[in-house]
Amino acid sequence: MSSYDVVVVGGGAAGLSAALVLSRARREVLVLDGGRPRNAPAAHMQGFLSRDGMAPSELLASGRDEVRGYGGRVVTGAVEGITARHEGGFRVLFGHGQQVTARQVLLATGLHDELPDIEGLRERWARDVLHCPYCHGHEVRDQALGVIGTTLDSVRFAQIVRQWSDDVVFFAPVSMLTETQRTELTARAIAVVEGTVRRILTTDDHLSGVEMGDGSVIPRAAVFVPPRFVPNNDLLVTLGADLDENGWVRTDATGATSVPGIWVAGNVANPRAQVITAAGEGSAAGIAMNADLVDEDVRNAVANFHRGAPV
Repeated sequence: MSSYDVVVVGGGAAGLSAALVLSRARREVLVLDGGRPRNAPAAHMQGFLSRDGMAPSELLASGRDEVRGYGGRVVTGAVEGITARHEGGFRVLFGHGQQVTARQVLLATGLHDELPDIEGLRERWARDVLHCPYCHGHEVRDQALGVIGTTLDSVRFAQIVRQWSDDVVFFAPVSMLTETQRTELTARAIAVVEGTVRRILTTDDHLSGVEMGDGSVIPRAAVFVPPRFVPNNDLLVTLGADLDENGWVRTDATGATSVPGIWVAGNVANPRAQVITAAGEGSAAGIAMNADLVDEDVRNAVANFHRGAPV
């Protein structure tokens, strides 16, 4: 059974960034990636300094090459389980029965988006049905935009989307809006359409409108939908990590969890982390993990020294 200093679960920006730091620190690193990145449907990523407009797949391919260039291993395979070893560290099971051991594990497993059950919406996801105005707003600027409201927080979201277009329609469930919110929307010329959204319409493979429950159609070129973010935290739950009341893992500033030796970075802990943010969190976690491993190396060296073992 192969042994590593660190196994990184998840080969996105956070996981690869941590792996790069750790492999450069001459640690034995294995990255295990299930091959299903959250941003796979997106043609481009924006807002990443020096990488603005790059395809997400290109960034990940470059990151894998960089990690391998420093001796790290990157393997495609879903992790099926992680268990603590009696003698310390962890056993990681992946790829239908393969096993490795690790002194520490970084979980960068991300999250998944729970979308409203609206016909045609998921098919346009990350194309012209969008979730992040900072990621996609500039690309649809000055177009006819819509925001599908699901909660009261969606009103604030619509006000942010208004930054990119003066033609914004907010689709609100009946009786959701307060008078204050209605006034604020009107004051910024955000039209309000109340009722149930039935489906998203397309023409020539482009979003063309939103059909309401009463059959009316409001022409739109793109629609923003604030999804519900759900962390991919099954491994953390199994390991017994502390979670908050919404299921998000509790960590310190470096990404350390309540389980010694288990760390996190990226969207599995921070739902609002964009690609550049996730990469930074991965780098910070990698630095902290190496420092923690150095502390363990010192303790082991001192113990061996007192036993008279050769250095």
